[in-house]
Amino acid sequence: MNHKILVTGGAGFIGSAVIRHLISHTSHEVVNVDALTYAGNLESLAPVSDSPRYRFYRADIRDRTALDDIIAEFEPSTIMHLAAESHVDRSIDGPADFMQTNIIGTYNLLEAARHYWSGLPEPAQASFRFHHISTDEVYGDLESTSDLFTETTPYAPSSPYSASKASSDHLVRAWQRTYGLPTLITNCSNNYGPYHFPEKLIPHMILNALAGKPLPVYGDGAQIRDWLYVEDHARALVKVATEGRVGETYNIGGHNEKRNLEVVETLCDLLEELAPEKPGNLARYSDLITFVRDRPGHDRRYAIDASKVERELGWVPEETFESGIRKTVQWYLDNRDWWQRVLNGDYRLNRIG
Repeated sequence: MNHKILVTGGAGFIGSAVIRHLISHTSHEVVNVDALTYAGNLESLAPVSDSPRYRFYRADIRDRTALDDIIAEFEPSTIMHLAAESHVDRSIDGPADFMQTNIIGTYNLLEAARHYWSGLPEPAQASFRFHHISTDEVYGDLESTSDLFTETTPYAPSSPYSASKASSDHLVRAWQRTYGLPTLITNCSNNYGPYHFPEKLIPHMILNALAGKPLPVYGDGAQIRDWLYVEDHARALVKVATEGRVGETYNIGGHNEKRNLEVVETLCDLLEELAPEKPGNLARYSDLITFVRDRPGHDRRYAIDASKVERELGWVPEETFESGIRKTVQWYLDNRDWWQRVLNGDYRLNRIG
């Protein structure tokens, strides 16, 4: 069955991966709704932007009128909600945008979806889905080295970012319980891969190393994260949106727990192999590793139990950390134009809609 899928935040890192997957590997129609804030990059969609099954609208999810107009025109059978402010450090420095986009924006989208859904004929109502994409950070952190986040783990967010995402999760569940809106929620672990905005850990370290700049590691670098290759995540999200059970939550993880310092050391080792010509008089990339003051409220360990999505929908990650991180480093080496345009701001010139 072909779907008409509206994706919010489709010019972001995960959203663009979802759209590339939908256009390249399915026959679904896609509308991308993105406000094109600093992290939105239409150049991440260049491989699929000419498809007749893809359309883009520049709109902010805080603008209810714009949402109503786009939904009425496109008539989606599925909404995949990825638009969010997502950088923890930015949320600490300025939480207001996170409250407005992640909470109020989600409320606006839920109401626009409910208004549209309530007017559909019965068969279309029954098949409609609202899929909210969230994060494992809503669960806080894990004390034990053997515990895992499950779909029933109590929420205990630590940062303004994770608190705003926890709030949006609660709104989605309330709209399903109170109004009957057919919703699904996914909570994912740390994503990495091609087209990742350079402020995030892995691309930041790759690009700093190539420039001979310090590789800043928070605290002692012993924070543990589960790493999920973004294209594996995109496959999982489409599975959930099209095959998941209404009202359910699915945790999506990569089965790749790594200490932050271990991730940075792995990147240095790969760059020694793949980019042996170093800047300046640098002897080894690892010499750039610098420990800096830890950020406030930094969670120590995240780890996902993804057995439910594997059991019910048959999804498993295709990439190991070793294969995915090698592909990622190679992509950044092969696509210097993309990230150089991000670093110098030229990507913001490619903004239409």
